[in-house]
Amino acid sequence: MPTKKIKLNVKGKEYDIEIKQLSKDTTKIKVDEKEFVFKEEEKDKEKIGVVKTSFPKRDFKKKEIKAPIGGIISEVFVKENDFIKKGKKVVLLSAMKMENEIISDFGGKVKEVLVKKEKEVKEGDVLVILE
Repeated sequence: MPTKKIKLNVKGKEYDIEIKQLSKDTTKIKVDEKEFVFKEEEKDKEKIGVVKTSFPKRDFKKKEIKAPIGGIISEVFVKENDFIKKGKKVVLLSAMKMENEIISDFGGKVKEVLVKKEKEVKEGDVLVILE
């Protein structure tokens, strides 16, 4: 079955959309790299516009950046409401006479910074929370 491709512009951001009819009652919609499958079930056919959907699982938990070891915070490189990318240096932690750069494993908006310069932290303490 043919695939329909369109571009959608929302507030200046452009999205590539692909719509493919997989069968007479199943449609796949791909928005950039995310895929959604819509399946119309027999019992719903008389209801106009009602479809069952399956969305990719998404983790809505807070993203926490934790101290890998105990030490003293030498520098904090982020503040609340900053948007950061994966790999961004967020905190400099002094431990065992060494400076350790704490790097974010994920991107997002900084919801909360739980540490300050010169504060002591223990291994596992949450330093920064992203949303």
